[in-house]
Amino acid sequence: MKTFKTFKTFAILILIALVVSSCSSPKKKEVSEIQKMENELFSEKGVMASKQKAMDLVQAYILFADQFADDSMAVEYLFKAADISMNLNEAQKAINLYNRIIDNYPDFRKVPECLFLKGYVYENYLGDLETAKQIYMEFLEKYPDNDFADDAQMSIENLGKSPEELIKEFEEKMNAQDSV
Repeated sequence: MKTFKTFKTFAILILIALVVSSCSSPKKKEVSEIQKMENELFSEKGVMASKQKAMDLVQAYILFADQFADDSMAVEYLFKAADISMNLNEAQKAINLYNRIIDNYPDFRKVPECLFLKGYVYENYLGDLETAKQIYMEFLEKYPDNDFADDAQMSIENLGKSPEELIKEFEEKMNAQDSV
């Protein structure tokens, strides 16, 4: 009789464990996995992160957004994926992600930033100055009071100039101010 009670208790414990584990949502598991990957990637200050780990994290962000597009974290993860992609010199992937955010999440608070960064990627990573200029101008039309408006205007004014040219212009402005 004692064996039956032990077996019954054991069976109930297994059943409870199965129910509890099945109640854990796939979304929570994905978020937990992403947090673990973020912690691994960003844990050591000053140490170059593994490119493969960064690419894996980008894929995890995108997968989450694909599976849970209506979740508020989806757009946040897409923004992070675009940022990491840009920093990994994956320019086209970053642009595609910024476009996805702009098109699918027009009310996201960082849409203006996405548009500006899209121009930045065209300018600084792809060297497509004409497209960059068009995007910066679109940015200024849509968001003239945004914090990045001055940056967009400055970018338009300095498109295609070498660092030497920029330094020379700066020095000329400083000399002109000193002589006044």
